[in-house]
Amino acid sequence: MPRGVITCGVLKKESIFKPMFPYAIEWPQFFTAVIYDWLPILEKEKYKNIIISSLQYMVSNKRIELSSFVLMKTHIHLIWQPKPGYSLQQIQLAFMKYTAQQIKLELMKFDPELLEKCRVNKPDRKYQIWKRESLSVELDNPIRFKIKMDYIHYNPVVAGFCKYPEEYYYSSAKFYQDGKDPFNIVTHFMG
Repeated sequence: MPRGVITCGVLKKESIFKPMFPYAIEWPQFFTAVIYDWLPILEKEKYKNIIISSLQYMVSNKRIELSSFVLMKTHIHLIWQPKPGYSLQQIQLAFMKYTAQQIKLELMKFDPELLEKCRVNKPDRKYQIWKRESLSVELDNPIRFKIKMDYIHYNPVVAGFCKYPEEYYYSSAKFYQDGKDPFNIVTHFMG
């Protein structure tokens, strides 16, 4: 009989895929967020560090488990999973709202010209940092999980930023290569 995970009262088959914590409410999610109009805002480290800081907060306050990430110039990819007590919608909304606000404040101070490229004609906002409709894909089996994790880690290689995934600093690839995580945010997907 296959091992399983109780999720919302339903037994889901686990097979060889170990959940990030024993009583998962939701499966891990492959999450992609894109900067508005594909602007290269995340090209600068200070904006990437806002993303890292937000992820550190969410991990240390036990809101998410983070298995994989990469921060590119125009977008980010994550594999994360909400911890019990938090929904996927809650963590996404909090993450997107906080990082957008912090990036906007930094742009106001240090790069108002780039901020002007984020100007939108919306009734509820003057600027938009993240493109609407981020992508979130449920990873309910180990094959899909591994495919998405490899996609995340090879993103900088395909973009020409490095020869090997573990050479790119703003990625979890090095953690899976040698166990080193300079940001202290990654949990190995196998526990």
